[in-house]
Amino acid sequence: MIDYTEGSGKQYHTGVGPGDVGRYVILPGDPKRCAKIAVHFDDPVLVADVREFITYTGTLDGVKVSVTSTGIGGPSAAIALNELVKSGADTFIRVGTCGGMQLDVLGGDVVIATGSVRMEGTSREFAPIEYPAVSDFTVTTALAEAASKLGVRHHIGVSQSKDSFFGQHEPEIMPVDYELINKWNAWVKMGCLASEMESAALFIEGSFLRARVGACFLVVANQERAKAGLSNEQVHDTELAIRTAVEALRLLIRKDREQGMDGKPHRG
Repeated sequence: MIDYTEGSGKQYHTGVGPGDVGRYVILPGDPKRCAKIAVHFDDPVLVADVREFITYTGTLDGVKVSVTSTGIGGPSAAIALNELVKSGADTFIRVGTCGGMQLDVLGGDVVIATGSVRMEGTSREFAPIEYPAVSDFTVTTALAEAASKLGVRHHIGVSQSKDSFFGQHEPEIMPVDYELINKWNAWVKMGCLASEMESAALFIEGSFLRARVGACFLVVANQERAKAGLSNEQVHDTELAIRTAVEALRLLIRKDREQGMDGKPHRG
């Protein structure tokens, strides 16, 4: 591959390199959330600010950790993950927002993804569509334990990843409305918990790169509840999802130490 950085030693899109990031990284979409997440670290430092990719690095319980924003959608999320792995990271938690799909998934809840429907394009450039987009079990278990410990109302199950926000919210105006609506109804019938835009790409790429990837999302609102005429509170503060992710990192750090895996990469 061409070295577009012309020997700088930094990754072309994210601006990070070896030593800039910890092995544990939180991945929000919104660059503005990075500072909000970094305050949970000890001694956070801004190490890169390029395009939609902002990176802070600090420590948790004496271990280097980072947060890097990915922007919206699978393509930029996949770029961030690839370049962070090349820079030494191997464990990731995607923290974002989603829309609820089951009637008991309320605004303000947290959804922890065990896998994701691959209704997006990025993951198809890594693996055939038959390969499932599943989260790392260790990371997912840590997220579930963290949510329970913090008393966060949460749900654990499958999300749906798509490329078009408006294809979800205004499918009836799209030329392919027949496909969008029918597939949405199928995902709901299958028990899909939430819709978002990044996790399928991250799970598939993580499998390929032998990186541990998990994901949790704040439920902003639920269009299925709105359709059913039920109350549909909107919640935009992502702090509960962030705290869940940070606590999960603490649990992972502790478990890795106990298993003698502190500082050892999981990629094989």
